[in-house]
Formats: sequence, C-alpha cells, structure tokens
Amino acid sequence: MAARIERLVTAGQFSLDGGTWDVENNVWIVGDDHEAIVIDAAHDAEAIAAAVGDRRLTAIVCTHAHNDHIDAAPALADLTGAVIWLHRDDLPLWRATHPDREPDEHLVDGQVIETAGADLTVLHTPGHAPGAVCLYDPGLGVVFTGDTLFQGGPGATGRSYSHFPTIIDSIRDRLLTLPPGTKVLTGHGDTTTIGAEAPHLQEWIARGH
Repeated sequence: MAARIERLVTAGQFSLDGGTWDVENNVWIVGDDHEAIVIDAAHDAEAIAAAVGDRRLTAIVCTHAHNDHIDAAPALADLTGAVIWLHRDDLPLWRATHPDREPDEHLVDGQVIETAGADLTVLHTPGHAPGAVCLYDPGLGVVFTGDTLFQGGPGATGRSYSHFPTIIDSIRDRLLTLPPGTKVLTGHGDTTTIGAEAPHLQEWIARGH
C-alpha cells in the first residue's frame, strides 16, 4: 500500500525573544496502515498519538526547533517509542525548550528517511532557523517545508537565529528547483505548489523580509 499523508492541526503558543503568540500548527503524518512518521510534533502529544492510532510510529522529524514545532516531541516519543530527529544546527533552539532531553538522532542534508513506501529526502534549508530542513518525496510529489516556505513567501526572519538572505538562498537553490507541480505542505496554514510560488521570488527579495 502506498504511503498517504494526513494533516492534524494543533493549537498552542510560539515563544521567542521574550514574546509569545498564539499559533496553529500543521502536524503531518506520513505512512500506511501499519507504520508512520510524524513531521513536527506540535503542542498536543496525545492528539497526535490518537491520530497515529495503532500504527507503529518510527520517527518524529523536526523541520526546525522553534518551540511550537517541538514542544510535544518528547512526550510523543515517550508515548510511542519513536525516534526524534533534528538537524544539529538547531540544537541551541531545541535546548531552550527541552534542556533535559536531547534529540535521538541528527538529520543530515541528503539523507533519506523511509517509511511505508515514502522516501523523504532531507534538504537543509537554513534561514528561518539555522538547522531548518525540508523533506522532499518525488514519488508523492510533495515537499514538507516547515516554516521555510509558505503560500505567499518565505518564513519569518525577524527574530534570533534567523537571516533573510540565507532563507532566500535556501528557497531559490533548494526548493524552487523542484518540479513546479510539487505540493508544498507547510508548517502553518494552507498548501501551495512550487509553481505557484516560484514567479514571486524577486518580489520577496524586494520586500526584504
């Protein structure tokens, strides 16, 4: 059976640089009837575990380590036995939220995470955060972009650990080179496609944020 993709929306708070904001996050579950992975364990470990159901959860993959994307990861790992994956460059952000629990494994650019017929290639896409990654599956025709690329432009770069020229480089060189029909499954909000976003690169650069 081919892998399928499910979206769960959870609500909580994002905190950084002394500010706190209410947010809704997309939690992506990729798998079949027997096993799955979770991309970004946001806010509610029990709700995510319920959505996974009786499937074996093999991995919790963090697109980056802002608290709203990782706050439920340790609890979900404890509930399911899944392995937490994070890019090493985001360890400072991770430790701000989870000082007593390290990720289990470190994501590396180019590695492939396999589950239930899906093959997710890790693309290191710094800018929103130093260790931000996207996950591309050409067979499914999707890229999970976390907070790197949204419908309408790049993720925010106005806070600590972020850098606008770097996110532009990541989007231009690693994402906009994907096939135009590739679905962009984001960390917040609505889905888009590479083809819908690519024409607007120069507008984003001109806006400068």
